[in-house]
Amino acid sequence: MKKVLIFGEGSYIGEAVRNYLQRKDNAYKVSTMSSVGVSVKDIDFSPYQVIYYVAGIAHQKETKENAHLYYEVNRNLTCTVAKKAKQDGVRQFVLMSTLSVYGMNEGVIRKDTEEHPTTHYGKSKLQADRHIQKLADEQFHVAIIRPPMVYGTGCKGNYQRLRTLALKTPIFPAVKNRRSMIFIDNLCDYIEWVIREDITGIRMPQNQNYVCTSEMVRLIARQHGKKILFVKVPQFLIQAVPISMVKKVFGSLICDCPRDKENAVSDFAVTIRLSERGKRG
Repeated sequence: MKKVLIFGEGSYIGEAVRNYLQRKDNAYKVSTMSSVGVSVKDIDFSPYQVIYYVAGIAHQKETKENAHLYYEVNRNLTCTVAKKAKQDGVRQFVLMSTLSVYGMNEGVIRKDTEEHPTTHYGKSKLQADRHIQKLADEQFHVAIIRPPMVYGTGCKGNYQRLRTLALKTPIFPAVKNRRSMIFIDNLCDYIEWVIREDITGIRMPQNQNYVCTSEMVRLIARQHGKKILFVKVPQFLIQAVPISMVKKVFGSLICDCPRDKENAVSDFAVTIRLSERGKRG
């Protein structure tokens, strides 16, 4: 039985992974720890084989006043915990990172794509990624997970924005874009595999197939018995709008990387049904 500590109590992904691991028939003993007000030097990480690190600041509007918090939490705290974990003999450190380290709203991300973050969130996460990688050795294994947009019941961020549009708007652009995304159950299954197989390196899990934003909205609306009129909009008009959120939603951004694991749920329509009903079946 592997003893796993999820550092970042109460996070959406952390809680989902905790529940997922606990259903694995005594394969894991899972504990959680809050990142708020902790004194890392006083924590004993030695009872754990794995630390899954999900603490951090995200989904907040960046300002000059809060910029320092991204580096204090997403970089400094992460590095301090990783150093102490290595010192205490933890075998594997799994760090939840982000595609924001690439600084792209559109385009193709490959294994050799250079990171050029444009936000404090992306910059602080990349600095943590690079520092943690330097700690890796034969005794201290490091996995850095950079998922695309995560969706599922109760998740925050862009999925909630799309969901709100799907339930309120009578008209929606019919844009044929492609975006890498990952259903929360698929992400949990991927993290379990990383922990079980002691996977290392930078990993970019995603759904088996790319997602079209208009199709996602259509499927969400259908789950609630709502009809939407889809109007064709030329892609060049979308690209001409100088608003990053529009490009995030309607532009194409894909990870062109080999899939190293099959999805737990491969049918996209099923993932939307599960997301909207909040349960399986």
